Amino acid sequence: MRKYLKFAIIIVLAVICSIPCHGQDKTIKRKVAIGRFSNETQYGKGLFYDKDNDPMRKQALDILSTKLAATGKFILLEREDLEILVKESEKMDKIGADYIILGSITEFGRKNEGHNKVFSSTKTQIVEAGVSVRLVETSSGLIIYSDEAKGYAETTTKQTLGIGGSAGYDATLSDKAIEMALNQLVENIVNKCMDKPWKAYILSIDDGVYTISGGASQGLAAGDTFPVYKKGKVVKNPQTGMNIELPGAKTGTLTVIQCIGDTPENEISFCSYEGAEVSEEKLMDYYISDK
Repeated sequence: MRKYLKFAIIIVLAVICSIPCHGQDKTIKRKVAIGRFSNETQYGKGLFYDKDNDPMRKQALDILSTKLAATGKFILLEREDLEILVKESEKMDKIGADYIILGSITEFGRKNEGHNKVFSSTKTQIVEAGVSVRLVETSSGLIIYSDEAKGYAETTTKQTLGIGGSAGYDATLSDKAIEMALNQLVENIVNKCMDKPWKAYILSIDDGVYTISGGASQGLAAGDTFPVYKKGKVVKNPQTGMNIELPGAKTGTLTVIQCIGDTPENEISFCSYEGAEVSEEKLMDYYISDK
């Protein structure tokens, strides 16, 4: 009897696990390119200083990359000379990312404090780091988030009657201080990126099959449906002097048939389409969104 009951439980669990959870919102990963972190401080800059091999810059870049990857919401891309591309807005579409993160270490300091008593002594190493970041939306070239934060790290050693730890130079404090500063900024970066709708574009239309940018690594799968919009008119805001794209009008719905490609850069998806006619000569006038 127990044997049959065990089999029945296994079958029920298998059926439950196979039921799709339609109530869950699908999250499409955003493509984010992290620019080079610059070290704006004078710390560690000697006569033969090489900015491209600055260890603190690399520390900040690695820490931010690790934290963003751990959220599971991003595809991280590496792009060279992002500062130049950001300034030249006409080249934004060549970056291949939804957002660019640019950062700099603005402050860095290290100091030692000691206290000596009759039978004991303590020595404390303290590191303070300041970090600033900018989040740029590639479709508009606008900085949608900019902030800075400070982090602190310290370690203390104590000796009593000459017995105890020796307070040598602790290189890990630099990492900890920079990490603490970035911790205060990462959540805001994530929220800003995810609050904005994901966008993809129609690359071609062949025999009724619509090829769009994006694929499996971003979370797209066969059966997914997305609305298609025709871009709104671009108008100039007289207060800021900047161009603004008005909200688009929905023209129809795409359904993913198949995703192909082996890297985020070359992934595409084949889709079917239902809705108003899309002009094949003006595909850049349309975009796909998840909202």
